[in-house]
Amino acid sequence: MITKFNTLFSLLILAVISLSCDAQKTRKPNIIIIMADDMGYGDLSCYGSTLINTPNLDKMASEGIKFTDFHANGPVCSPTRAALLTGKYQQRVGIDGVVTAKYHRDKGLAVSEKTFAEAIKDAGYVTGMFGKWHVGYKKEFNPINQGFDEYIGYVSGNVDYHSHIDQEGYEDWWVGDTIKNEKGYSTDLITKHSVDFIKRHKDEPFLLYIPHEAPHGPFQGRKSAAERYVGWKNGAKQKNKMSDEELNNIYKEMVEVMDEGVGEVMKTLKELNIDKNTIVFFCSDNGASKKVGSNAPFRGYKSTLWEGGHRVSAMAWYPGTIQPNQVNNETVLTMDLFPTIMDLVGAEQPENLDGVSLKNNLIKGEPLAERDLFWGYAGRKAIRQGDWKLILRNKNAEPLLYNLKEDIGENNNLAQQHPELVKSLTKKLEAWGDDVYATTK
Repeated sequence: MITKFNTLFSLLILAVISLSCDAQKTRKPNIIIIMADDMGYGDLSCYGSTLINTPNLDKMASEGIKFTDFHANGPVCSPTRAALLTGKYQQRVGIDGVVTAKYHRDKGLAVSEKTFAEAIKDAGYVTGMFGKWHVGYKKEFNPINQGFDEYIGYVSGNVDYHSHIDQEGYEDWWVGDTIKNEKGYSTDLITKHSVDFIKRHKDEPFLLYIPHEAPHGPFQGRKSAAERYVGWKNGAKQKNKMSDEELNNIYKEMVEVMDEGVGEVMKTLKELNIDKNTIVFFCSDNGASKKVGSNAPFRGYKSTLWEGGHRVSAMAWYPGTIQPNQVNNETVLTMDLFPTIMDLVGAEQPENLDGVSLKNNLIKGEPLAERDLFWGYAGRKAIRQGDWKLILRNKNAEPLLYNLKEDIGENNNLAQQHPELVKSLTKKLEAWGDDVYATTK
């Protein structure tokens, strides 16, 4: 009798679990986009780091898709974020360089541009953002005015992790469009507010954008002293200059604390039983800086157009829909996430996006259509056509042509051996430039 009861009880539990999973799938899926800041391709243990331990991101990769050819739209912060938000090449929306705290406090992403937050709100989603904005300082450019129902974070390129002062000595911690500082280490605050948002909106479809500060400078751990104060100026002498070993250890901590935060987000989804109805994307905004971090096995670093400047670690997680332990070798750009999330939730796609939907590739394994991809920064341009990549630095410098399949480190310039290919790719680069800059002239 006891055995029969146990069997019936077990069947009942399985039925409840099954119904719960089915209930998750009947609602529109939640969307979470997590972005690291200035983190190199080789800075996660699942991408080969032996210095940094990232068990939560490693788990996300093993339970979903790990990308090997995912690229930031730009090799620096603001351009990539503009492309992510709009689904367009950043040059097309007027953010082709860093929106600096010193020189561009009146500049920003035009409110006439439709962000993914605005587009998905039209589909009935509640939207939240916690972390780094960096596409406009004035209130008119605030995330609250560009589709996000809730926003807590900072609008500059970086803040002191403890005092939350920007590079020019301004207070820069916002709640909505109002400056309102709070105590805490910025990475932990971003995680805290993200988890709180999930808990409050667990019963309705939500989009959550989590652009972390880590591991961008200033290089500070949880116990580091604040370096900036109101009136502090960029370039002020650092109180205690770190050795290379100390810098590497702090950087390691910064990435690992961010990984802890990712773990908190994933744990919350599972505890609330909404994990199987939530799609999570993770990526960095560009490669690591020359100062610290690893872009291995690639050449270059942040601000360059070599692979190390823009090829980044990335993953997609959607348990029960995206199969685990996948390695994706498709060439993808940050701007592709906008049309992808709209496709995944069955919402209307805005017109004139440059990105393409990855939905069928992620879920069904269908290959992406062939396309040429472009980068531009500080007068330099690059094009990717299949395995070939051309970099044009300036009018007087020789073109750089690489076959990435055979030379992932971009060490062997083949421009002289393939003059016709250089000519063809140069022509495409010129046409692209004429196109994307035409709308901002």
